[in-house]
Amino acid sequence: MTERGYEILSIDDLDSYTTTAGSQRLRPLRRRLGFRPFGVNAWTAAAAGDHVIERHREENGPEELYVVLRGTARFTLEEASFDAPVGTLVHARPGMLREATGLEDGTTVLALGAKEGEAFTPSGWEDFYIAYALLRAGDEAGGRSAMEEALDREPSAWQGAYNAACFEALAGATDAAFAQLGRALELNRAEVAQHAADDPDLEGLRRDPRYAELLR
Repeated sequence: MTERGYEILSIDDLDSYTTTAGSQRLRPLRRRLGFRPFGVNAWTAAAAGDHVIERHREENGPEELYVVLRGTARFTLEEASFDAPVGTLVHARPGMLREATGLEDGTTVLALGAKEGEAFTPSGWEDFYIAYALLRAGDEAGGRSAMEEALDREPSAWQGAYNAACFEALAGATDAAFAQLGRALELNRAEVAQHAADDPDLEGLRRDPRYAELLR
């Protein structure tokens, strides 16, 4: 928020962070504005055929509205697939399978989401997404700062501790990774054990005797 009380900006003014695959890019609008009423971010496919929205369900998550800002996206909602040019609005209810790929380079979709009847709390996934992107780009300090923001926001979430363990493992901070993994296991052993079993981010930890000791 500026001193004048409002802000005008373009999608191109937002920071841009790549996914692990390097083709889909997050443009964190909510974070840039400090916007808290509901989740709102933009996603861009670097090239035609790349994901704009990854294939997923929001089983207990928010209801989502997608707005195509640039290019054309091919959406899949459950078994239905359709092309969505600029200006198309796509509504996906919780639990519905959804996915979108760009049919043109730079296809960009705005995603808005919130849970009915619940006060919105920014999810730590945004911070961790940025943390991993900064780490891959060589900015470990910036990545760690984003990671710590997520942990401060949701100190009791097992997902935060687990993602922090992955971050530290990728950064080569083995002791810190095991500390975070141990905390995640304390918060939700069943979920963490299932995710850790084949997570490539934790490959280095699985070669350490401490890993078997923690997971036994």
